[in-house]
Amino acid sequence: MIDFCGLSLEHEVINGSGTFDAIAARRAFGDVLLEQFPFSAFVSKTITLKPRAGNPPPRLWETASGMVNSIGLPNKGLAGYLESDLPQLAELPVPVITNVMGSTAAELAELVAACDLRPEIAAVELNVSCPNVATGLDIGAVPAELERVVAHVRPATAKPLIVKLTPNTADVAACAEAAESAGADAVSLINTLRAMPLAADGEPWLGGRTGGLSGPAIRSVALAQVAAVSARVSVPIVGMGGVQTGAHARDLLRAGATLVAVGTESFRDPAAGSRIARELREKAANSANPFA
Repeated sequence: MIDFCGLSLEHEVINGSGTFDAIAARRAFGDVLLEQFPFSAFVSKTITLKPRAGNPPPRLWETASGMVNSIGLPNKGLAGYLESDLPQLAELPVPVITNVMGSTAAELAELVAACDLRPEIAAVELNVSCPNVATGLDIGAVPAELERVVAHVRPATAKPLIVKLTPNTADVAACAEAAESAGADAVSLINTLRAMPLAADGEPWLGGRTGGLSGPAIRSVALAQVAAVSARVSVPIVGMGGVQTGAHARDLLRAGATLVAVGTESFRDPAAGSRIARELREKAANSANPFA
């Protein structure tokens, strides 16, 4: 068992927010999903105060060794999530971590406070890859702004608080330090890298113009940033970015991660989480056996 911020997890592999729809998967696979759930904890897609329709299509672009998405965080809003989605997610055999995003510290605090009241939610993850409409600063990219926001949000919950850092900043380790100083129980990284595919006429192809690059193309960036953050903070780290195999997961753990999140690979293989966790266990067993 893995102890992560007081949560007992069966193994080190969880999902990246927004990359595995557990409700849709259960409709497709039935209750076998509950018996063979691929992750040791489930992270929800990003929830905002008000419902969001997301970006106009097209929303996905396959690129060399990766994918660019411009989904735009569609969701039912806080009330819809708590009323409709959360009761279904509570039936999963693993802890539920709710990912939330707001454009001000007050919005984030309201979201976190609402999550704190629900026993079905084991922890909260803050998506801080959003400009603050009150200050004009990118919450997650400016250490002082991030520290101020996390300090404002921290009293709103006694649950573990995870801050999902943006990689689109000059010093991700300084941002991690700021989050830790303000009371974050853990940090997660990396989120997608800003990218923009072009159509044949030279215009942006995605409906949202730019999107987030994920997949194997960002794996080495993830390793570098996780290692940099690990050297500067003492809180647990959820590492992610291009994980396709147990070997990739093990690299992130070696770089300093406590848990590993799988994202883009789940689009190709819905059972990727289980396979990667199994490969991690087999590698650990073989390492402990000099005759293997």
